[in-house]
Amino acid sequence: MKVLIVDDEKHVRHAIRMLVHWEACGVTEVIEAESGDQAIEVITALSPPVVLTDMRMPGKDGVALMEWIQVHSPATRVVVVSGHDDFDLVRQAIRRGGMDYILKPVDPVEINEALSKATKAWRTAEQDRRRQTMQAIEVNRMRPHYADKLLTELVSGTTNTALSITPLREELGLPAVIQMCNAAVMSIAQLDADMLDKYKTRRPLLSFSLINICNEFLMASQTGIAFRHLERMDEIILLYWGEPSRWPLLLQDIHAGIRTALRCYMHIGVGSFGAFPVAAATAYHEARQALWKRDVLQATAWLHHNSLARQSVRLPLLPEIEEELRLSALSCNASRVAVTVGRWIAAVAELPSITVEQLAVWNQELDWMLARWLNDRPGDTEGEELTDGAGSIPALPIDNRGLLSLPLWRKQIENRMLAAGQALTPSHSPNNPTIHNIARYLVAHYNEDISLQDMASRFYLSREYISRKFKQEYGVNLSDYLCRIRMDKAKLLLLNDKLRLHHIAGMVGYQDEKYFGKVFKKLEGVTPGEFRKRHSANPHP
Repeated sequence: MKVLIVDDEKHVRHAIRMLVHWEACGVTEVIEAESGDQAIEVITALSPPVVLTDMRMPGKDGVALMEWIQVHSPATRVVVVSGHDDFDLVRQAIRRGGMDYILKPVDPVEINEALSKATKAWRTAEQDRRRQTMQAIEVNRMRPHYADKLLTELVSGTTNTALSITPLREELGLPAVIQMCNAAVMSIAQLDADMLDKYKTRRPLLSFSLINICNEFLMASQTGIAFRHLERMDEIILLYWGEPSRWPLLLQDIHAGIRTALRCYMHIGVGSFGAFPVAAATAYHEARQALWKRDVLQATAWLHHNSLARQSVRLPLLPEIEEELRLSALSCNASRVAVTVGRWIAAVAELPSITVEQLAVWNQELDWMLARWLNDRPGDTEGEELTDGAGSIPALPIDNRGLLSLPLWRKQIENRMLAAGQALTPSHSPNNPTIHNIARYLVAHYNEDISLQDMASRFYLSREYISRKFKQEYGVNLSDYLCRIRMDKAKLLLLNDKLRLHHIAGMVGYQDEKYFGKVFKKLEGVTPGEFRKRHSANPHP
């Protein structure tokens, strides 16, 4: 810590140096200035936490110096050392933030007590400033998530009354009156494999970029907002409340903007207009249905409305050839795997139409099948992933126009079968960082709705395996580990008196404020409100 001594008399500065126990106060450097003007230069350059200053000096005196410090360096603590026992000077010193007024000749006890008090006050204030900075960083990081949470509730139909959307109006500054609304949906999961591979380890960046592009157009016209659906993290939703006739042109501009900025072809589902806020959920459901029921065999336009009823056809089921797939995988023979997968692809190729939804179902069936094989293995093996790139959702077999590519799909399934064969082979390497990857995922996504099943699906491991191995590695089960992360974040946010408890609950991943309070008390021994009172009761020096 640095301390500045300001006095026009050199012998006074020397006396103070000799009398003060600097090390006891944690002072590592003592700087001198012989005038108020010189002191300002030193404070500007070095920012000493404590200043010991005389009151009567040529040029800028002690009063003027303290006035400058109040404006330009308010964190600096000031102790006055003066030879003038003048009530008016004392009053001015106190009014301008002086912590003590010591008379010359300097008493050693008084000067050391004053310096100790000043340094302690600065350290306490500095800790408070750092805490507030951490709060601000955390709140700013969580604020977009909180807005996404409120909007997700709106399109999910859980908040659709004038009263229930009040927090949304406060957070986003929505227009006072919104008559009609509509929604559009786009999904990252419907981008081609090359695009997804490009952002393989930066999926949030891809979402962030798409949302920013959409909001450039929506917010420029002040007619809507784009956000993530927190329960379907691949989805980006566009909520629109402007003039219905302008909606198609705005979507066209957004589509063109995405193609220009990201060089990808984005399909968009659109709902129908209705009265706000009730119609938001209906429009979202319609838009999502339109997007996921589009035919991936037909080169249609990028904009999709409610799909027409399709002719019912019998779809080939993966479980019907599960045993053939398992045996070919266990063979670890690429030719045998290719023959088995080829029969499945040939059956799919005969279909007159296929929706994106059906492709996703087939991918999910394959995920379940591979997870079951892993879980049924004899012995306590180390649980390797059955696909490359743990933590990423397998790309749908579509090309850069959003249409089905059978060659690509065949290659994807063959690769997964061969990976499964290697994982199911006892000699496969036991060293695997997957459990640590899961822990890192929890730290990064603690404010999202996360379950053991989510982790099992994301990392292609059985729930039982993750539960057992996670507790072996960290000494607690996955849910308790996640709770501790959330509570640590909540304690930081509770120090900010401006944040309401239900806001904090949402920011750390709890939909229900009462449940959040129950969990908090169980882990911390006090309610969130009691914690806030205890830690905001310390008076500022």
